[in-house]
Amino acid sequence: MLKTKNQRIFLPAFINPLEERNQTGSKKQFAQPKLDLLQPLRQRLDKIEIQNRKLAKIIAKLIPAQCPFERDLMLFGRKIGHIPPMCKLNPLYNELVYLRFRALCYLVDQCGEDIQSYC
Repeated sequence: MLKTKNQRIFLPAFINPLEERNQTGSKKQFAQPKLDLLQPLRQRLDKIEIQNRKLAKIIAKLIPAQCPFERDLMLFGRKIGHIPPMCKLNPLYNELVYLRFRALCYLVDQCGEDIQSYC
């Protein structure tokens, strides 16, 4: 234990012993690769190029800016519960959000449109 300016620092919190490093490394060597069935769909969504104003508007309207399932449950004007956003459970969430972002960027940069109505 080190002491600096009345604060104690415990070294084990910052340094992993060599035994732990070797054990985790050996586990990674024998781990089987995961089979990702959605990878081709993810790649296809990432490869979509926005080059049309009409397509960009459709994408920006179809993909919501916020999770539509998130709600506050109110009873007699008081909050009694909260339904958390469920969009993070979607395995394609990041790709869809990025596609919407690219569509909005195209509308702003190439078309010079105001995107306030899409937010």
